[in-house]
Amino acid sequence: MKALVLQKRHTLAFESRRKPGPPAAGEALVKVAAVGICGSDVHYFEEGRIGDFVVRAPLILGHETSGVVEAVGDGVALSPGDRVAMEPGVPCGRCGHCRRGRYNLCPGIRFWATPPVDGSLVEYVVHPAEFCYRLPESMGFDEGALIEPLAVGVHACNRGDLRPGDVVAINGAGTIGIMALLSARAYGARVVVVADVVPERLARATALGADAVVDVRSASLAEAVAETARAGADVGIECSGSSAGADVLVRAAAPGGRIVLVGMGPQPTPLDAVAAMVKELDIRTVFRYAHAYPTAIDLVGSGLVSAKSIVTDRFKFADAIAAFEFARSPRPDTGKILIEF
Repeated sequence: MKALVLQKRHTLAFESRRKPGPPAAGEALVKVAAVGICGSDVHYFEEGRIGDFVVRAPLILGHETSGVVEAVGDGVALSPGDRVAMEPGVPCGRCGHCRRGRYNLCPGIRFWATPPVDGSLVEYVVHPAEFCYRLPESMGFDEGALIEPLAVGVHACNRGDLRPGDVVAINGAGTIGIMALLSARAYGARVVVVADVVPERLARATALGADAVVDVRSASLAEAVAETARAGADVGIECSGSSAGADVLVRAAAPGGRIVLVGMGPQPTPLDAVAAMVKELDIRTVFRYAHAYPTAIDLVGSGLVSAKSIVTDRFKFADAIAAFEFARSPRPDTGKILIEF
């Protein structure tokens, strides 16, 4: 089969790899149909590392994935022909974190396209069936691939204990910020205010349901929130990775509010602890997600979330190298880039 391999920093190439299979008990062999390009994929391509995760050997990128089941092992409820979205992180299932249900914190988790674990930009993958989720007939492969970033937005709303009627402030309108916006709307947020520094991203947020947007280069998120909800935001979701992002949301928060930190920047994140304490804010963090795929699929399948609305560019798998070159210098209005097989 054909695989797209990051051979070294700045160098991608197609290679021939042995088709996996047959699937063992509890596994499914899946023909890949669509893969979204994530910012982490681009970062590995450009920098060869993210923090302590360093590309030391050829690596297959890609982890936002949908496909068609071709074969299954014993004890699998899926059937050949089923269309699935695949959760890319496979935990050990035995450690304390897994047993408590927080399997995203498993120290032994194997996550696609995180060195040294190969990802899904290949024609076929074998994956544990419990992390392959059947898609409803109403959903296409593009939406199936986008369940992965949507799961981050769902998990952020869960971590923020977002309730119907809440006022929500979101800092950052990239893919994850938009997914947080769509999730917050589906969870019943009364008002959602989105901040960014790219006008085209703010325009997309407006088109997808933000009540107000603010360019934080020239205006205050806290003031924008106060114009729609005098007390402030019940939930703040930081998706920019900016070093100032947490403090921006502390200022915008209502007393007793919750702040969820999602975006990871390269620098330390300062926070005005006294300002947060005076408001008695709950500050929570997100690392990927857990138990979010079923909810994300239900939201899309029911029509509450239009995940494919964020796709702006599509490339065939044969043109995947060109897709990554484009992703290095995208247009200001570029949303999600999708590779289709």
